[in-house]
Parts: sequence; structure tokens; C-alpha cells
Amino acid sequence: MRICIISDIHFKYRRNSPEDKENEAIVLRFLEEAIGKYDLMILAGDIFDLWFDWHYTIVKQYFPLLVRLDEITRAGCKIVHISGNHDFWFNDFFPDYLGIELYDHSFTIDADGKTIHVCHGDEHTVNDRRYQIYRYFIRLPFMRRLFSLLHPDLALSLGSLLSRSSRGRKEEQNLKREKQEGLIKHAQSLIKRGKADYVVMGHSHHPMLKELDGGVYANCGDWISHHSFIEVICGKISINYYIDKGVI
Repeated sequence: MRICIISDIHFKYRRNSPEDKENEAIVLRFLEEAIGKYDLMILAGDIFDLWFDWHYTIVKQYFPLLVRLDEITRAGCKIVHISGNHDFWFNDFFPDYLGIELYDHSFTIDADGKTIHVCHGDEHTVNDRRYQIYRYFIRLPFMRRLFSLLHPDLALSLGSLLSRSSRGRKEEQNLKREKQEGLIKHAQSLIKRGKADYVVMGHSHHPMLKELDGGVYANCGDWISHHSFIEVICGKISINYYIDKGVI
């Protein structure tokens, strides 16, 4: 089985810099090259910088990415999306119009003799109590209902203020290390309890492939700085870095 796992694209509806436009083009070329290449693509959260689909409206700036995802599924690849900390307010658009399966916390699959567990990772950090409180309240049904009543232009403007941009935030090295250690600790726990052979996450924006006792922890990295992704091909896991042939 050919599996691709990506996270933390942070595809923007407001492109405020040349870097944003360049990263968007790189992502779209990677996904174009992925058409017909994989059996399963797992989107491990924060694919969009902010997502909400109203009853009759989606964000038009996301259209190029949505078209690529549709082309991938039409070529026979199953796609699943796991909620991140930027994209978790999904309604019926993904499953009903794109055929993409949605998972709020994690996704686990047995393939080629390996149990692969994938989650975004934001639930497992150990140094961000403020975010954990925010995460709880922003996902309450009342908050989702309130957001749905706003005009999309106003809602997205408000969302951009609430969204803590991963590009804009500068964390101290010790905080980054603690965040990564929380993810590794969760991976170790799953592997030790026999719940997984491979545990794959995102969120930290730090690509990693780490051998643990009895399994492997992998982090997808991001598509802001690293353009990295995880592949599991016939049971063998690897971390890869996309080299965009469209950029000279």
C-alpha cells in the first residue's frame, strides 16, 4: 500500500506576502504530481489556515487546493482529513462533495503488517495550557453555531484574529523542545501499549523520524519552511522533502 501523510500546509485565504504565494504554488504542484501516485493520503491537520463551510458557502480562495484534492480522489486515492488546531469546523462539504473522510482526533489503519496511528498532535503538547483551554471552548457547539451566523467576510476577519499563525509566532527553543517532547511521549505510550507501530503527527512544524523501542515516531513537519511529508510504502516509513522543479 502506498500512503502519503502531510500536515501544516496552512493554505491561506489572505496571501499577505510573496512567500505565501510561492508556498501555495509549491503545494499545488506537489499535489498535482501526487495524482495517481498513492492509495491513501492522510491530511493530518492545519491543511487550511482556517476552515469553515457554511450551508451554502465555501471560501473561494481555497478553490485551487480543493480541485487538486478532488483530482486525487478521482484518480482512485482515498483521502482522510484529521482536524488540526486551524481546521476543525467541518460540515458536509468534504464528505459529500469531495468524498473525503473526516476524523476529529485521530485515524488508525493496518497496512502491510504495520499499525499506523495518525493525529495532528495539538492535544498532546505539555507546555501550552492556555491553548488547551482555548481549544476546549472554541470547539463547543455554541461557538460553532455563533460563527455560522456571521457573514463569511466578517467571520473570516474575526477568525484571522483568533487564529494563532504558526508563521508569526516565535517560540523559544526550550518551548519548542518541550512541545516536541510531549508528542514523542504520546507516541511512546501508544507504541508501548501495542496500539501502533508507527505514530505520525504534525503541529510542531519540526520534521522528524525517530526510532523508539518497538516502533517509530514520525512528524510530517510543515509546508511553510520544510515542504516535508511522510510516506509509508509497502510498510516502510520514510520522511521526504519536496523539491519543486517549477522553481529555479
